[in-house]
Amino acid sequence: MTANRTQILAASAGWVAVLLNVIPGLGAGYLYQRRWRAYWLTSALATSWFLAGAVLAQRADVAAESENQLVGLIGLLVLAAVSAIEAGFAVKKARLIEL
Repeated sequence: MTANRTQILAASAGWVAVLLNVIPGLGAGYLYQRRWRAYWLTSALATSWFLAGAVLAQRADVAAESENQLVGLIGLLVLAAVSAIEAGFAVKKARLIEL
């Protein structure tokens, strides 16, 4: 018997997906949950954030460099937090559907 997407998601440990999205970040928890669309979306957002930072850093002066690095780090942390929360909610929703 083959499990469908909802069954696979409901069987995954929510805390593992949340932890994997926070610690290494950038959607690693989505790989654990086998949610490819969410993983690629998160990867595209992180890549866009890096590219935007690189482009904007070329025009910035040396004094603003540390501020730009802080903004970049905060953006990636927000992305990791949002993806972790979403991964946890997705497991809860899938478990409710499976009931």
